Formats: sequence, structure tokens, C-alpha cells
Amino acid sequence: MTIDFVLPWVDDSDPTWQQSLREYAQSEKGDARPVRFRDWGTLKYWFRGVEKFAPWVNNIYFITCGHYPDWLNINHPKLRFIKHSDYIPEKYLPTFCSHTIELNLHRIESLSERFVYFNDDTFIVDRIEPDRFFVNDKVRDIAVLAASQPRGNIRDYIMANTTGFINRFFDKTEVFKKNPRGWFSPCYGKLLLRTLALYPYPAFTGFYNPHLPNPFFKRTLKEVWDLDFQTLDQTCSHKFRDYRNVNQYVCRYYQLVKGLFEPINPWKTSATYHINNNEILTKAIEVITNQKKAIICVNDGDKTDFEHSKPLLCEAFDKILPDKCSFEL
Repeated sequence: MTIDFVLPWVDDSDPTWQQSLREYAQSEKGDARPVRFRDWGTLKYWFRGVEKFAPWVNNIYFITCGHYPDWLNINHPKLRFIKHSDYIPEKYLPTFCSHTIELNLHRIESLSERFVYFNDDTFIVDRIEPDRFFVNDKVRDIAVLAASQPRGNIRDYIMANTTGFINRFFDKTEVFKKNPRGWFSPCYGKLLLRTLALYPYPAFTGFYNPHLPNPFFKRTLKEVWDLDFQTLDQTCSHKFRDYRNVNQYVCRYYQLVKGLFEPINPWKTSATYHINNNEILTKAIEVITNQKKAIICVNDGDKTDFEHSKPLLCEAFDKILPDKCSFEL
């Protein structure tokens, strides 16, 4: 299988980008918090992990507004350096919203039909094979229901909008009837109880979202745009995350309800940590240094002690990936 990796990144220290951010933040409401953009200094470990533990990857699509770190070898034969302006329609630019960057990926002509979308806080730290992401012409994913918990923040609105999108076009009863094996797979373990508890509700109440790399078919994004151009167009028209948006999970949910997935329990090979305190930071560092999982997400947040956590995480990654890779100059 030909599988590409896609990684968006932003250099929050770029003066030109900072100036543009300030200008648009003054005129448009949305989520412009620094936590959305700050750089942990761990990008080189992402590339080292891919080269060492997933050498089978076809190409890496590295996406930015135009800047890139001075150590990056942009002439590497497997690296495709893509600017926002190379594929995002001009009317949406400039953008400071990940939704716009994500929902337009199908417009990158050379991107392969199968690709894995990474955030820059998700890392490969041990050997991983292609069948972790794709098998039998299907994506590997977990189909588990979730209950919406609205607390009034922008993300809650966005997730409600995204679930509502799916409910407008798909009947939950028919979805389950067509693919009971996918929705009631025993491999989900205790998580299956969530689906059983929410199954009686007539519509989808939400979907369980592991914050991990997501496998996609390129055609999925085009089909979702064809399904409701207006909603995606409105989302991409906002410069920042907005309570009226949907996000890239609408494409993931689409693959689930269409039955385009093979069940997997991602937690057998992966771990996610929201770095809210020293205890969680310590657990994340232990998983990294002991390579207890193949994939790890170290998620930033408002409660993160950024200045304290950043050097400790870099030190942990350096223990297992100390050597330069071919993506570095």
C-alpha cells in the first residue's frame, strides 16, 4: 500500500506570522489563544521517529503558511513541503484555523489516496506497521459512541455541530444494521459499554475521539464537501476556530458511518496524555523513554506548565531518538 503522512506545523516565533495573527485577531472573534500555536521544540523527534520506526511511509507532506525550521532538509526525496497557498482556496487565506488546513487536504493533487493525518503533538516512538492504519482497503479505527457534554466552550459547540452534520445525512439505525460487527466489536473492551448504553437513542449523541493520528481516504474529504459544501465553506471562511465550525472529525465520522473501517482498539499500541500537571508529565515521559507504546500524544492545554514541561519532554525524546535523521541538515 502507498501511504503518505501529513503533518501541519506553525512557527509561532515568526515575526511576519505574528503580525498577521494580531491583525486578524483584532477584527475576527475566535480561538486565538497562544496554546493553539506554541511550539514545543519536538518537531525533529517527529521526523526521527518516522524514519526509524515507520520507514515504509511513501511521502511526508509538511504543511505550513510558508515558513519552516532552518534545520529541515526540504530537498529530502520523501518530503513534500506544502504551503497553505499551494492547496487552500485563496478566499480562505490567510488562515489560523486547523479546520481549514485539514478539510482541504484532498486538494493536494499529489497526495496519495491513503494518508495518515498527524498533529505535531503525536509521535511514533516504536516500530509500527502499515496495518495499524489501513487493512483490506479500509481504515483502522474505533467506532464507539459518546455522550455530548456541553460546557459552553468553543470546542463543545464544534463537536455538537460535527455530530449534527452526520445526523442530517445518516440514519443511526440503518448504520448499525449494515455494520454490526464494526460497532459491536469485542476488541473495544470496556469502551463497548458506551455504545451499548447510548444505542437506544434514535440519533448519534456523539463519537468517541482518541486524540491520535487519523487514517483517511483522500476521496472521503471530497465526498464530505459534495455532501454539504455550504457548511464546510462557512467553516473555512473563519480565520480562527469558531463556535459555528465543524472540524476534520466530520470526515472520520463519515468513514465510520459508511462502514469504511476495520475495528481496532488503538490503546493497545498508543497513549495520550494531556499535560495538565507534573504527575501526568511523569507518566508521559515514562512511556516515551521505556517505549511502552508505539504512538504517543502529548497534548498541550491551558493548564500546562509549558516552560517547565518543554525541556523535560525534549530530554525524554532525545533518550530514544538521539541521532539526527536524513530529514535534518
